[in-house]
Amino acid sequence: MESTYIGIGSNIGNKIENCKKAISLMGRLEGSSVRAQSPFYTTEPVGVEGQDVFINTVICMDTDLSPGSLLKHLLKIETDMGRVRRKKWDARVIDLDILLFGRRVIEESDLIVPHPLMHLRRFVMMPLLKIAPNLIHPVLGKSIRQLAGELTEDGQAVALCEVP
Repeated sequence: MESTYIGIGSNIGNKIENCKKAISLMGRLEGSSVRAQSPFYTTEPVGVEGQDVFINTVICMDTDLSPGSLLKHLLKIETDMGRVRRKKWDARVIDLDILLFGRRVIEESDLIVPHPLMHLRRFVMMPLLKIAPNLIHPVLGKSIRQLAGELTEDGQAVALCEVP
C-alpha cells in the first residue's frame, strides 16, 4: 500500500456535502482506505474572477491502486457527481487532484505527480499542513511546513471553515 494525498474542492451547490460525498466514495475504492482528513477551508478562487468561494480539504489515503488506476477512479467520481469539464478552472461541483503518491515522481501525458502547482497554492498547502507537516516534497526536497511558510496570502485567502 502507498499513501497518496488527494486535494478536494467544490464551489457549486452544497460544497461541504459535495466534498464529504467524494471522500466517502474514495474510501470505498477497492484496496483503498482514507487514513486522515484535514479540516475544511473556505478559499478564494485562484486564477479566475467571478466565481463563488471554494471549500477545500485534503485527505491521505492508503491504496493498492496504481497511480493511473486511481486517476481513472477519481475522474469517474467527478463525472458521477456531475462535474462537466467545459474550460480550465471553471466552477465545479467537485475537483479531485492527486497531489502526492508515495515518494513517486510521475510525468505522463495525463498525470503529473507531485501536482506541479501544489506548492504555490495556499488552498492546497494549508490543509496539507494540518495532516502532514513533516512530509517532504519529493522534487523540491522541502517539508510541507517549509513550503507553506513560503507562501503569501496575496489573492489566496484561506480560512478555517465552521462545519455544522
